[in-house]
Amino acid sequence: MKILLIHQYFLEKGDGGGSRFNEMTQVWANQGHEITVLAGMVHYATGKKPEKYKGKYFFTDLDFYNNVDVIRSHVSESYNTNFLGRLWAYFSFVFSSIYAGLFKTNKKFDVILVTSPPLFVGITAYVLSKIKSVPFVFEIRDLWPESAIDTGVLKNKMIIKFAYWFERFIYKKATLINVLTPAFREKLIVDKKIDPKKVIFIPNAADFSLAESIQENFDATAFKKELNLQDKFVITYVGAHGVANHLIQLIETAERLKDTNVVFQLIGAGMQKDMLVEEAAKRKLNNIIFRDPVPKKEVFKYILASDAGASVLKKVDTFKTIYSNKTFDYMSCKKPILLAIDGVSRDLVEQAKCGYYVEPENPEEIEKGIRLMLANKESLNIMGENGFNHAKKYFDRRDLASKYTNKIKEVLE
Repeated sequence: MKILLIHQYFLEKGDGGGSRFNEMTQVWANQGHEITVLAGMVHYATGKKPEKYKGKYFFTDLDFYNNVDVIRSHVSESYNTNFLGRLWAYFSFVFSSIYAGLFKTNKKFDVILVTSPPLFVGITAYVLSKIKSVPFVFEIRDLWPESAIDTGVLKNKMIIKFAYWFERFIYKKATLINVLTPAFREKLIVDKKIDPKKVIFIPNAADFSLAESIQENFDATAFKKELNLQDKFVITYVGAHGVANHLIQLIETAERLKDTNVVFQLIGAGMQKDMLVEEAAKRKLNNIIFRDPVPKKEVFKYILASDAGASVLKKVDTFKTIYSNKTFDYMSCKKPILLAIDGVSRDLVEQAKCGYYVEPENPEEIEKGIRLMLANKESLNIMGENGFNHAKKYFDRRDLASKYTNKIKEVLE
């Protein structure tokens, strides 16, 4: 198949962050599919353009991966300033990506696949679908606008009304809708009255190929010593430092654990990172380490040299419906999980018996969970193995990538 993927935050090579489609497109390309990606020029966490894009509106990278071309188009750098800045960043990509889709590629595609959030990338998919007479698949990585409303990011009533109207419109026009969790599927079918035949389920997944290749020649103990953490119980968080992640709960927990050898290692970037760094300094905490985003391959090294991985989000109902992407990275590295996310993520960890659930935004409960880990260190390796085996059986990236294209083929045929 010839696939046009529209993904505003498709990562650069070596970028840190959510890499679902960077990995998925490589699997598809290895299977013989041809992929063209319409992507933005701004990283979702930093909100900045790399130097090579400064002053440019379009940048074409042919053969970004083997059989994967990437066309990047302008996104406003106002993304991390405030809500209006973020909204303009969304729509600036809509305008530039429509132009890129029409005039920067001459290929004829079999299908358009668009992944949200932001919800408004659906505009690009719909316009290109109509003009090119190609069906489109709409993927929901996060329920939007619900998540933006619940976290307080979206408050304007007119924009909320428009977002819900457009959500209904785009669901109606899409040929298929892919959801990343069972809760999303239920929400669409039961609450939003979407035809069940239209909804498929290809969740986030674990990248075992990368984890396995790193472990072949990697000495985790030596790397931990190199970081001067050899005598510490290291809990690593990898991901965005934004409003939704609410990482202040880890700083508050760190303050309660100063009598232990626990160290929190936070890797990533986002609009709240500066505030978090200042808060840790104000509280004079020496058991919090902040690191800049690193490439996925390097992230795995930090995870492998840790004692546990943390998945945390703000305590809102919408986040009960999501799988945390980073949870699968911890599972593929055989690390037990400290989970401060209720709902389907909790179900996943409890079914796999691979970690401890703690109530989000409750530092006392998070502290208790960590002290349980410290008191039961002999069980942590078993939890790590449990998580690995569960993810290998149900969430292997290669298996799910094949299932995804097979579902699309069924519809096209």
